[in-house]
Amino acid sequence: MNRESRRFLLPRHTPVARRVRRACIFLSSLLLCVSLTANAQKTNIDPGLIAHEWGTFTSVAGETGQAVEWLPLNGPGDLPSFVEHFRGIGFKVGLGGTIRMETPVLYFYSTHDTTVDVSVSFVHGLITEWYPQATHVEPSPSLNNVAFFQQQSSGSISWNSVGVQPSANPVFPQEIQPSHYYAARHTNSSPLRISTYSGEESEKFLFYRGVSVAPAPLFALVLPNGQIEAMNQSSIEIPKLILFERRGEKIGFREVNTLREGAILDPPILDASLALDSLLPDLESSLISGGLYPEEAHAMLASWKDSWFEEGSRLIYIVPSSFVEKILPLSIEPQPAAIRRVFVGRMELLTPATQNAIETAVATHDQLTLAKYGRFLAPMIESILHKATDPARTAQLNEALQQIYVSYAAQNQLRQALSLTRVLP
Repeated sequence: MNRESRRFLLPRHTPVARRVRRACIFLSSLLLCVSLTANAQKTNIDPGLIAHEWGTFTSVAGETGQAVEWLPLNGPGDLPSFVEHFRGIGFKVGLGGTIRMETPVLYFYSTHDTTVDVSVSFVHGLITEWYPQATHVEPSPSLNNVAFFQQQSSGSISWNSVGVQPSANPVFPQEIQPSHYYAARHTNSSPLRISTYSGEESEKFLFYRGVSVAPAPLFALVLPNGQIEAMNQSSIEIPKLILFERRGEKIGFREVNTLREGAILDPPILDASLALDSLLPDLESSLISGGLYPEEAHAMLASWKDSWFEEGSRLIYIVPSSFVEKILPLSIEPQPAAIRRVFVGRMELLTPATQNAIETAVATHDQLTLAKYGRFLAPMIESILHKATDPARTAQLNEALQQIYVSYAAQNQLRQALSLTRVLP
């Protein structure tokens, strides 16, 4: 090192050198603290909190395979009276939609008492039922043009200051009338408590339902020979797809593991000796593989297996996670260390066998057979009418459809009356 170079170096132990080093250390520490604080504020993660959710998306396949808009005019009133409703009981039954979101339940597991804020949006949809009482629901029930709102906007619901209390032992509301709603409580999730204007409400989960006019992630085209062409409309694979059929006591099913683009499925071979026990364990395993705890998967099947495996033909599938996040964005503050959301899709099919069964039952006034198709009977008759050419058969189908409308009005009045007479214990 030459003399000129040494001239510009400070000796290590001079006062000036020490001041410079202290300034550098202070500045570095300050920048580190600012960076750590910013990252903590940005993430706001609670390492002792986990959230799990399961739910269903129900659709009806149209003539070209896409999910069509439909009204479940004779759908059952299957919720307890303490559940909140957008515009009252029965409103959703007459609300058209391509996707009916049914029984999403959001569980929390925490190592400590904590408080969370939760909000969910439903793309091109409305939140129609919920419990506990929400802090805010958008749009307002006083909205006039609900159909226009669905086309242009997204409904939402939020719960603020939800108390997650793992050591609490609250009494949850219960009614004498049976309901699939209660099966979702059979998990080890932390009890929740919310303070509302009418008092405190407790539950094992946050519950909500809704209706959307968004397209479904699956197309299902019924081919003339009875085969089903299933087409994945999502950007990622569908982990599990089941074609299920029931005709009286005979059932049959075909399974597809990992549907990336599409598949053509032959109609299942129906067998009276075939039991659901041969299908349910595999489906439950798929739910667990998707991220649910075993007791959550069991609770989901206990809630829906009677409905999923009723009369008719349908596709049952695990909804791609990317579709769930896109159509149903969820926000939780503070953010849990892990969030798992597993939804099952159901797409009802008007196969040649189903059409023949409905037309025969309409012609012979076989109400018992028609009742087996439940809330899907009206959209199926409408689809058959769209293709009908025989005047006599068209008249019979129109008469049956009008009877469904009359029955819907009577059932809705009965639900309203029962809701006024139910008293919580």
